[in-house]
Amino acid sequence: MSASGLLAITPEPPYYAVIFTSVRTADHGDAYGETADLMLRLAAEQPGYLGVESAREDVGITVSYWRDLESIRNWKRQADHLAAQKDGRARFYQGYITRIAKVERDYSFAR
Repeated sequence: MSASGLLAITPEPPYYAVIFTSVRTADHGDAYGETADLMLRLAAEQPGYLGVESAREDVGITVSYWRDLESIRNWKRQADHLAAQKDGRARFYQGYITRIAKVERDYSFAR
């Protein structure tokens, strides 16, 4: 990561981005944060994972970066991730959208 650890360092394109945009339900104490932290740690262990960036205000946006579509498919099917997806629909989210995009070009600035 760069910019004080907030931005993912990714390889030269092409690679893929999974953009998860969400609106949460009422607060669930520490349960949401614990699940989110677990998923971030688990994703980082998956083959093909490149990094993640996340922000939350009224709308949460998490962008994870992956080497290829097969890596994304494997992550979507990972058992703990499947359980977290089910729990998220039941408890944590009013709604969400997942978008998958191919990154063909990137550029950056760093002070």
